[in-house]
Amino acid sequence: MNDHDRDTLLAAAVRLRTGGRPEEARQRLLALCAAFPADAEVAYQTARVHDVLGLEAEAVPFYERCLDGTGLSEEDRRGALLGLGSSCRVLGQYERAVEVLRGGVERFPDDGALRTFLAMALFNTGDHRESTQLLLGLLAATSEDPHVRRYRSAIEHYAGDLHETI
Repeated sequence: MNDHDRDTLLAAAVRLRTGGRPEEARQRLLALCAAFPADAEVAYQTARVHDVLGLEAEAVPFYERCLDGTGLSEEDRRGALLGLGSSCRVLGQYERAVEVLRGGVERFPDDGALRTFLAMALFNTGDHRESTQLLLGLLAATSEDPHVRRYRSAIEHYAGDLHETI
């Protein structure tokens, strides 16, 4: 199989996944992974289809493979870090989820989804303080609610130390 065939088959599998036929996409992506074991993009799409199907344990090795490989776009790398961290959290691997998601936030500090999933994983590890700080900071920074925006400075201030009183 050549690179043109790979591109055509990968695009068809992604269309199947996004078109509501994830199991068919999964079968095609597994075949592509066998043919292109070092291909990070194929591994990423295979991980994603496993997530769509609720097969997080099966998704994890594909996320790891794509993140260890080369050739993954920055947007896909962002998605793979979120997917791996989220899958680890769903599987009860909370410490690993925090590690992966924290690394994602460090690499992509503007990504609110990564910060949100990190907050969830931190909650699962019992770090409620940092979890709440992250969520309050994100709320203050991104909310379009006029009432939240009115108190943005106060929310940001108290996010730093929720025990502080005036």
